[in-house]
Amino acid sequence: MSSTWELKEKSTGELITSVEGDAWKAAQDKAFKKLAKNVSVKGFRKGHVPEALVKKQIPTQQVLMEAIDEVASDALTAGIKEHDLWVVARPELGLESIDENKVTFKFTVTVKPEVKLGSYKGLDIKKAEATVSEADVEAELTRLQERFAEMTVKEDGCVENGDTAVIDFEGFKDGVAFEGGKGESYPLVIGSGSFIPGFEEQLVGMKSEETKDINVTFPEEYQAAELAGQAVVFTVTVHEIKSKVLPELNDELVKQADIKEVETVDAYKEYARKNLQSAKEREVEQAFESEILTAITEASEVEIPDVMIEDETNNMIREFEQRLQSQGFGFEQFKQITGQTEEMIREEMRKDAFNKVKVRLVLEAIAAEEKIEISESDIDAELETVANTYNMPLEQVKQLISNDAVAYDLRVRKALETVKESAGK
Repeated sequence: MSSTWELKEKSTGELITSVEGDAWKAAQDKAFKKLAKNVSVKGFRKGHVPEALVKKQIPTQQVLMEAIDEVASDALTAGIKEHDLWVVARPELGLESIDENKVTFKFTVTVKPEVKLGSYKGLDIKKAEATVSEADVEAELTRLQERFAEMTVKEDGCVENGDTAVIDFEGFKDGVAFEGGKGESYPLVIGSGSFIPGFEEQLVGMKSEETKDINVTFPEEYQAAELAGQAVVFTVTVHEIKSKVLPELNDELVKQADIKEVETVDAYKEYARKNLQSAKEREVEQAFESEILTAITEASEVEIPDVMIEDETNNMIREFEQRLQSQGFGFEQFKQITGQTEEMIREEMRKDAFNKVKVRLVLEAIAAEEKIEISESDIDAELETVANTYNMPLEQVKQLISNDAVAYDLRVRKALETVKESAGK
C-alpha cells in the first residue's frame, strides 16, 4: 500500500491511498467467493456452481466494488499510521480509481488542528486575596434567622420590599390578553427579581384587595419573540400581604440549625467564617484560573474544525438533559417553559463549546511544548483519589475509567498548573 497526505483548510485534508499487487488480488478473490455463494444456476445447488459458470454470472465491476470492503479499512489505517495523523472525526470514503490491477481511495480526513501558541509563561495576572469581612459573617447570621423566620399576614399596612404579596395578575398587549400572562394567587417575593423589571417595584405601596394597572416593557432578549421589547399592561390585584418576622439571634436559634459541635452564636460565627473562607478561596481560584485561560486562548491561534465544535455541543446537550432529568424535568418540558427551540439552545451552547474546545487544544499544546509526561504512579494515585472520593472499590474505578483518560486529564491539568505557577512573577 502507498499513500499521500495533503492538508487543506480547517484541519481537513485528503489522504490518497492505493492498494495493488497481491493484496488487491486477494481482496478480489475473497469478494468473488462471497458473491459466488449466492449465484444460482439451473441444475446446480447454490454454492456448488462451477467457477467458470459463476464468472459468467458475476460482472467484474461487481467483484471490484465488493472487494473495496475488504481493503478500505486497512488502507485507511495504514495511511493514518504512515502520516501520523490524529483523526478527530470519522473519515469520508471516496473512490479515486479502480480496476483489476489497482484501487485508489481518496479519504477526506479531519485531523487535530495545529495550535500556534502565544505567550503563556510569566503572565501579568495575580490571584486576588481571599478575605472574609465582618459584614460577610453578619450576612450569614441574618441568613440563619431568615431560615427560621415566620411569615405573618399583614392585617394593615401596604406592600414593602421583602414582603410576599399574594396576587392575581393578567397581562395585556394593545388591550388584548396574551398567552402565559395570567396567574392567580401567586406568592411573589418583592425584591426577588423573579418578574419583569419594573413589575415588583410598582407593587410597593399597594394595600390588600387593591387593584392596579402596572406598565412594564419586556426585555429585548425575552424568549417569546412576539413580546420581546414590547410595552404591556398588567392588571394586578393584591389579595394578601405577608411579612417575614425574624427570630431572635441567640444560642437557642443556633441549636435549631442542628450543626455538629456548633451550639452557640460565637461558635456559629466561627463556623460561618470557616465556610465563607473556603468558599472565597474557591471563588478566587476559579476567577484566577478563568483569567489565565482567557489570556492563553486569546494569545493563541487555532483553526478549529466544525466537527469538533459540533461534537462538543452534542456532549453539552446530553449533559444538560441528564441534569434536567436529575431535577425531575424533561428536555421537552424545559423548552416549553422557556419558549426556546432546540436550535436556540444548541446555538447558545455552541459558543461555550467553541471556547471549551479551544481551551482544551491550547492546554494540550502547552503540555506538548513543556514535554509533560504522566507516569504509571501518577495514574494509580489519581485512580485511588477517585475511589476514595466516591467511596468505591479501586478495582471498580479501574474498570470504569481507562488509564488513557486519566493520563490525558492529568497532562492537561499539569499544563494549566505550569501556567498558573509562573503567572504574576
